[in-house]
Amino acid sequence: MSKELIQLSNFLADDQLTKSELLALIELAINIKKNPEDYNQVLAGKSVAMIFEKPSLRTHVSFDMGINKLGGHALYLGQQNGKLGERERVSDYAKNLSCFADAIVARVFSHESIKGLAEHASVPVVNALCDLYHPCQALADFVTLSENYPDLSQVKLAYVGDGNNVSNSLMIMAATLGVDFTLVCPQGCEPEQGLIEKTQKLAQASGSKFILTNDIDAIGQQDVIYTDTWVSMGDEDPSKKAAVLAKFAPYQVNHALMAKAQATTVLHCQPAHLEEEITTELFDSELSKVFQQAENRMWAQNAVLVALFSN
Repeated sequence: MSKELIQLSNFLADDQLTKSELLALIELAINIKKNPEDYNQVLAGKSVAMIFEKPSLRTHVSFDMGINKLGGHALYLGQQNGKLGERERVSDYAKNLSCFADAIVARVFSHESIKGLAEHASVPVVNALCDLYHPCQALADFVTLSENYPDLSQVKLAYVGDGNNVSNSLMIMAATLGVDFTLVCPQGCEPEQGLIEKTQKLAQASGSKFILTNDIDAIGQQDVIYTDTWVSMGDEDPSKKAAVLAKFAPYQVNHALMAKAQATTVLHCQPAHLEEEITTELFDSELSKVFQQAENRMWAQNAVLVALFSN
């Protein structure tokens, strides 16, 4: 086992972790990736219930196979049980699963569901995505950045596109770690004010810069540009999509933008809508680290699970 083990009770939101905890998780993820055999019995005899209100490829596969690599058993609970809180209370769901499972992973629509599960479960809860946060993705992203840049504190990271759960987690984690972060969103697509203020306070405490702008021409010099889909899963209404695409068109991430910002890496959490938020040429280029990102979802999540079961 590695000396950098930390202890967690849950993994719910990026703003609940300190800089030292995040750095330890990043180091642990990289160590598990390099030495998986050292961790292949951490979850021996343990079962993890995986609640998925929303369909998934990377989250489902990375958790399922990652849990298996740690010696544990994963049980997938899909949409057949309906939305949390409708068929039965979230509290009852949490208490029932706690009778059988040793941990709960939940990919849900509402952060309130994550909070309810954590409040009423007697086992650890991991937020695999909600409407406000995507902490497993952000952790994997910073694992990826750590593998490509020797000093995270010197990295300049920009996110271009819709202010959503991915950008929320990225900006909070960047501010906590002391990474300069620029968020470029169309007018009216910014994160909610409370999250902006939280990020500003974290950045002030860490000494990093946090810039929010609607002007794509004000992106400045960056090392890394990150983007995500402009149209969220479940919101693909054709009557609305055309207006969204027109509004976001100036924010496409392409080789011209990379050159303008002098950026050397592009990231995307996938699935990508090619030729919308990112060009196919850039997505498939040597600047793209998107599949390294995808693999690191498993290692980052395994680091979280190891930390949860290190008590």
